[in-house]
Amino acid sequence: MQYFIQILATVMGVVMSLGYYPQAFKIWKTKSSGDISIPSFIIFSIGTFTWLTYGFYISDWTIIISFVFGVVGSWLVLILSLLYKDTKKLSDVENKN
Repeated sequence: MQYFIQILATVMGVVMSLGYYPQAFKIWKTKSSGDISIPSFIIFSIGTFTWLTYGFYISDWTIIISFVFGVVGSWLVLILSLLYKDTKKLSDVENKN
């Protein structure tokens, strides 16, 4: 039973961590992050990195595997959000003229 719970937790951790990738793709595709809460993704990025570090500290592969995807995804959204944060404002100004 313990083995089943570890597998389930790992799979669900990866699935949850993959939730960042559609957002990152949308930002990259539209070149706009006007609707993204940067403070939220700062918190997510720090949180996922902290959990990954903790996973390595206690040598727990369930946490490590789950949060590797979360770290990459949350940081990707954060970086793309910062990169494209003013794009929407510029396009709105161009459309009004």
